[in-house]
Amino acid sequence: MSLISASDLRSQLASVRLLDARPDPADFAAGHLPEALHADLNRQLSSASEPGHDPARGGRHPLPALPPFAAQVGAWGIGPSTRVVLYDAAGGGNAAARLWWMLRALGHEEVHVLDGGLPGALRAGMTLTSEPTTVTGRAPYPAKSWQLPTVDAEAVETLRKDRGHKLLDVRSRERWHGHTEPFDPLAGHIPGSLNLPWNENLEPDGCFKSPEILRALYSPLLDGTPPERLAVHCGSGVTACHTLLALEVAGLPGAALYVGSWSEWCRSGRERGPRP
Repeated sequence: MSLISASDLRSQLASVRLLDARPDPADFAAGHLPEALHADLNRQLSSASEPGHDPARGGRHPLPALPPFAAQVGAWGIGPSTRVVLYDAAGGGNAAARLWWMLRALGHEEVHVLDGGLPGALRAGMTLTSEPTTVTGRAPYPAKSWQLPTVDAEAVETLRKDRGHKLLDVRSRERWHGHTEPFDPLAGHIPGSLNLPWNENLEPDGCFKSPEILRALYSPLLDGTPPERLAVHCGSGVTACHTLLALEVAGLPGAALYVGSWSEWCRSGRERGPRP
C-alpha cells in the first residue's frame, strides 16, 4: 500500500526514513516531525534552481538528471531496502506525491505517503521539533533509468488526437477553463484534455478517499481506456503525481506523467484551449 496512516507512522517512526517535502525550507526549519529530513522541490526534486533553467523546455519543475538525484537519495541514507515515508502539508499534493513518484521511478518499492499529511500527524498526537536530523549517507541509489512512464510535448501532441488515449489535466477547473492563471504566462488548457482536479482525490480532512470511491471517480473518466493509455499533467508536473498516486490506490496504475505539463505547453507556441 502506498499510503500510511498517522497512527501507524507514530508506532513505526524508529524504523523508517522520514522526508518532509513541503516546498519552503523555512517551514521545515520552523518545525518538522522528529527525525525528518527536508526534500527541497526546487533544488532536489527538480532542476528548477539550476542555471539556465527555461520553463519552455521541461516546465517549471523538470525532473533532475538521474545521477544527482540518485546521489541525493543515497545522501538521505536511503538504500534499496530502506522503508521511506513522505509527507507535506497539502495531503500529499505539494510535493510528497512527486517524491513518491520519483522514488518509485528509481525502482524503490518501500515508499509510502503519509495519509492526511502533517495536519493528520498533528491530529494523531505527533509533535514538531526544530532539532536538526543527522543521518549517515550511503552510496548513490543503484538506478540506471527512470522506470515509470513519462511523455514529452511531442508525444502529447500525438496522443491528444488519438481516441485510444486520454490526457488528464489535474489543475483547478478555473485554470483549465482559462478563467485564471496564477503561475504561467498564458491561461487555458491543452486541447483534447479532460479535467479532474487533484484535490478531489481527498476527503475534507485531507486524507485520500477510499480505493472504492477513487475507482468510481476515475472509471467513468477512463471510459474503458486502459490506464496505460492515460497521460496525466498539471501546471508543472507536481500535483499530477498526486493523481498518479490516487490511481494506484484505486487499483488503476500505469498512467504516464507529462512532466513539463501546462507550464511547458503554454510556452511552446502550440495550440491551446480557451482564454479568459
